[in-house]
Amino acid sequence: MISFNNLSLERTGVSFYYIGRSLATVFNVFLTPYMLGETQSRNVHMACLFIIIGFSLGSGQTDIRNPLSVDGVFFGIIASFAVALNAILTKTALTKVDNCIWKLTWYNNLLASIIFIPILIFTGEYEKVHAVMPGWNFWKMLLVSGVFGFTMNYVTGWQIKATSPLTHNISANAKSATQTLLAVIVFKEWKSFGWWMSNVVILLGSSFYTWARNQEMRKEEETKKAKTN
Repeated sequence: MISFNNLSLERTGVSFYYIGRSLATVFNVFLTPYMLGETQSRNVHMACLFIIIGFSLGSGQTDIRNPLSVDGVFFGIIASFAVALNAILTKTALTKVDNCIWKLTWYNNLLASIIFIPILIFTGEYEKVHAVMPGWNFWKMLLVSGVFGFTMNYVTGWQIKATSPLTHNISANAKSATQTLLAVIVFKEWKSFGWWMSNVVILLGSSFYTWARNQEMRKEEETKKAKTN
């Protein structure tokens, strides 16, 4: 999830982040019935269609400073799939660790540290680090990013535990939208009308999804009350 996300950012720019990550909601909807046994309504599938349309619009937009590449779009799709899969697996893994977020966060970080070792060797990054040892500023930034990463991992697990993987992805979309807007403002990027339309369509699709899920939850609540009575 982290690796493909970084590869996508490297090749497309921060402003593409929200558009690419929005597909996580779509993947989550289609994976949930198979992995959690929960079915989705037609309205939820319609919301996913809006998100796919928005993603398609955004993928076709380019500019001089941050041109899109086929590799960047591909890595963004894979990253979105990994995000959705991670959220669902987090929900199922919580039962294996007595619903303890701290345990799950510890295991995730430990496994990630081990898995990254062969990745470093395979990509040639180990030789670069060994040849030129990074300075103190690098280690400071690495420490800061590690603290934030650990915190995000914990908060993500807590949110999935309290709600659902799908709700977490909608929340992540809102966060990504804020990041995208800030990135465009900070880096003073010029974006075309199609790019803005892409973000608007994705936001509308996400909002429609939230409404659809709210309607489903109300029906489920009414069904439970009827059975209880």
